[in-house]
Amino acid sequence: MSTLVKTHFANPKLYNGFFGKENLNEFFAPAYAGSVPAVNVVENKEGFRIEVAAPGLQKADFKLNLEKNQLTISAQKEQKEEEINEKYSRREFKYSSFQRTFTLPNSVDGEKIVAAYADGILKVDLPKREEAIEKPLREIEIA
Repeated sequence: MSTLVKTHFANPKLYNGFFGKENLNEFFAPAYAGSVPAVNVVENKEGFRIEVAAPGLQKADFKLNLEKNQLTISAQKEQKEEEINEKYSRREFKYSSFQRTFTLPNSVDGEKIVAAYADGILKVDLPKREEAIEKPLREIEIA
């Protein structure tokens, strides 16, 4: 099932070689310490489930797109903080984002994909097409 998981970066060799992975990660995505959220992919008889661990985000921060057999899960969060005092004013802002792309097998019914976000975990259910669901053993009578 390794074909289901794929991560996209602009050009990781260029960035990692020039900036160094740790420096690049802290500069561009300090909220996730340079990584994308952990993902579990589970297959059962009815389909697949993708679970993305992304605490601190809201449902509105996520965007899911399906194009052909490519499911892209992305999130973007902007945090602003402002403190105004008599003698000074302080403003801080932070942006964090990630994107994961999954190549779905032909057995997934793209029209029935559903997603829900609760308790810091985004769950995406990918049901299989009816013809792809494994049927129970059936004995055939001989006429």
